[in-house]
Amino acid sequence: MRNSYSVSTSVRSGPELIRATKPHSAEDPATTWRLFLITGAVAAGLAAVAAWPAAGPARWVAALLLGLTNVRLFIFYHDAMHGAIFRKSRLGKAIMYVYGLLILTPDRVWKDSHNYHHAHTAKMVGSSIGSYPVITVRMYQRATKLQRFFYRAVRSPLNMILGYFTVFLLGMVIKPLVKNPKRNHAAALSLLVHYGLMALLVWVGGWSLAFFAYWLPLAFSCAAGSYLFYAQHNFPDAIIRDRRDWEYTDAALHASSMMTGGPLMRWFTGEIGFHHVHHLNSQIPFYRLEETMAAVPELQAPGETSFSPKDMLRCFQLDLWDPDRGAMVSFREAQDTLRAAGQAA
Repeated sequence: MRNSYSVSTSVRSGPELIRATKPHSAEDPATTWRLFLITGAVAAGLAAVAAWPAAGPARWVAALLLGLTNVRLFIFYHDAMHGAIFRKSRLGKAIMYVYGLLILTPDRVWKDSHNYHHAHTAKMVGSSIGSYPVITVRMYQRATKLQRFFYRAVRSPLNMILGYFTVFLLGMVIKPLVKNPKRNHAAALSLLVHYGLMALLVWVGGWSLAFFAYWLPLAFSCAAGSYLFYAQHNFPDAIIRDRRDWEYTDAALHASSMMTGGPLMRWFTGEIGFHHVHHLNSQIPFYRLEETMAAVPELQAPGETSFSPKDMLRCFQLDLWDPDRGAMVSFREAQDTLRAAGQAA
């Protein structure tokens, strides 16, 4: 993808660079609804196959494809929460509100955590709210065994595989509800709507219907989405800054990845692979991110990763930030750094 553009030596940054993206932030309501209805139709068709007992093994395939389609539906929700789409549509906003309840992502909780993430991404100390925590090699060295355990656990592949339980049910619903019931009362409503629908499906068609048409697709999309969010900010070229050196546009360009992939994967992920563009200006609808990148030279040389097994393994090997190397390193590389420092001392 990087080679598809002619990179300029222009060095606009800050408000000037954000202003350069504003012509692309206008929503086309007709396009929003057209894409949403197409995605909804695909999801409905896949749900019908997943719900059909006579489909046999095809139910598994349909359920997993429905899970991927739900990742795309989540991008509509994500953009709506940013105010990038459904800006003037009460119906669209209402649909998105209900959708958030169904997928254990109540709007208030999501906005609080995600807006904080956008304002602090890649800032050493504080960026873990709404994101995966990142600490330095020295900070990890000084951490207690319990702190190290939780740090490793949150960033582990298992946490993402179990994302339905850990990232969404626990992180987006139960913890916020316990912490601040008054502010996060929608989290209780989310539990009621989510498990109410599941109970209804069990009553109508048994556990098989609820599993294949609802729970399995959602659990798969939670796992895929959890990894997608991880790789968007934990990739080989990511740069983490100290609070004193942190700057918003620099963080967008150098701490948000470009997820490359074929047309099908780009469709499933709602073009959110142009994540550095999104972080620079979250008001740009997802279907205009690519055109923005093509029009703004400063956006055309992002750090890249993908869903290939090789790239996924590499991202999972990035555990700590090493200020001396100016790069994310593995725990093993961190030990080498500490050993060398000890010898030098």
